[in-house]
Amino acid sequence: MKNHRATFETIYSDNYGRVLRLCLGYVKGDTELAKDLTQEVFVKVWENLNSFRNESAIATWIYRITVNTCLLQLRNKRYLTGTEALEKKTATEEETPFSNENRLAQMYACINKLNEESKGIILLELEGLPQKEIAAIMGLSHQAVRVRIHRIKNSLTKCVQHELL
Repeated sequence: MKNHRATFETIYSDNYGRVLRLCLGYVKGDTELAKDLTQEVFVKVWENLNSFRNESAIATWIYRITVNTCLLQLRNKRYLTGTEALEKKTATEEETPFSNENRLAQMYACINKLNEESKGIILLELEGLPQKEIAAIMGLSHQAVRVRIHRIKNSLTKCVQHELL
């Protein structure tokens, strides 16, 4: 049991920030909900650590748990309030329309318009995961992920440019 705990603590410290950022992307910046989902992910990791078969990297397994947990949350709650809060914040801030903060806010607003699969792919890409690992997490071929990332980036570029006009 002690070895199990030490292994989990290492996994937790190595992956907490990435899991939290991925959850934040899914719940449109709601920090409290993202923290709750992150906690739920690590509870699942703890409960299933003995069943991990080492067929992939531990981080890939944790990302898959994270994506599934976030998608389940979205399906169950139909979470929508983050975008409205982001839009209100952006509308009330006195900044130029081309500032970096505004562009980042617009990019995440555009990401939130994507379907669940595309959102998952681009959030993992933004996290810096290799495309082969994204393919394994999402259950797609590497080539399919490459094509989708290219299309998603084009779509996001158009969306952000349109939102800033």
